[in-house]
This record gives sequence, structure tokens and C-alpha cells, in this order.
Amino acid sequence: MSRGHRAVGVFLFFAATMASLAGITLLWPHLSLGRIWALNPTAWTQLAPLGWKVGIPFLLLAVLLIFLGIGWIKRRLWAWRFTVIGLALHMLGDLLNAFLRQPWQGATGVLIGGALLFYLFRPNVREVFRQ
Repeated sequence: MSRGHRAVGVFLFFAATMASLAGITLLWPHLSLGRIWALNPTAWTQLAPLGWKVGIPFLLLAVLLIFLGIGWIKRRLWAWRFTVIGLALHMLGDLLNAFLRQPWQGATGVLIGGALLFYLFRPNVREVFRQ
């Protein structure tokens, strides 16, 4: 397993951890874990009023990311495809963000997502995934 392959797998599990953390703190905002939102108070301000309406989808996303990470490590083609789709959707959101609200943050996200997609589409990366 190459370093890049391992890094994408770690990224997927890290994303699952962050989605879990977001979901738990949105469902139970009075937990001391909720202090983590100090890192992104704008997101907290926007998401907190929605509570369980976004907390549950965050937890579902976490479960999906765990399965995706497992599939990625096992080099399953479906995991490669879903990772590409997820990154492309995330890049689209960053692109919209760049034009509508936060140009620098959005542009940074587009550049990082573009670099990851470039990596995923390299022939030597794509060919290790099987049905």
C-alpha cells in the first residue's frame, strides 16, 4: 500500500471522526465535547439551531465514511467511486462558497479537492481497485 493510498484511508476515517463529533455535539449540545465548536463558531451559529435535524445526518455520514474507509483499505472499486463522487461534491460546495461568501476559504478547498481528485485519477492509483 502506497503512502498516498494510506493517507486517503486515514483522511476518510478522520472525516468519519469529525462527522461523529459534529453529530454528537449537535444532538447533545450541553456535553463538554461541544467546546470543540470554538474552532468554528460560525458553523456552530448556523448549525446549532437545527439540532437533531442535522445531527442525525452527520452521524449517518460518519457511518458511511467508516464503511468507505474500510472499502478503501480493502481496495474496493465502489470505495474509489464513492470517494471520487464525495470529493467532487465537496469541491462543488467549495466553489460555490468561493463565489458566494468566502473567496479564500472556498478557493483553498477547490485547490485541495482538485489535487486529491488528480491523485485519485492517476492510473497507478486507479488500477489497484477491484470489484
